[in-house]
Amino acid sequence: MGCLFCNILEKKIPASIVYEDEHAVAFRDVRPIAPTHVLVVPRKHIAGIRDLSAADATTIGQVFLAARQVAKQEGLEEHGYRLVVNDGDAAGQTVHHIHVHVLGGRDFTWPPG
Repeated sequence: MGCLFCNILEKKIPASIVYEDEHAVAFRDVRPIAPTHVLVVPRKHIAGIRDLSAADATTIGQVFLAARQVAKQEGLEEHGYRLVVNDGDAAGQTVHHIHVHVLGGRDFTWPPG
């Protein structure tokens, strides 16, 4: 079956897609932890931050621009939102395809736990 997010990108698994362009796809998390919880993934499979190379700088930049667009589209800009990237199992990364969580619609505390 391979990577869950690659299967979503290839339309083998359905997802509630809210944004897509040539670099990234954004879809609603199936287990949201905030009123708005969208995942933004690059079309290119990169397992995690530790797997990035200089050649991936444009790809990752485009993912963050897509996250910004999702936040705007979801009406999160006025009150703020949180972007989260987990790297590795100990950090809570459950799908090893780099992705950005766009979280909003409630107040967040710091530090996160």
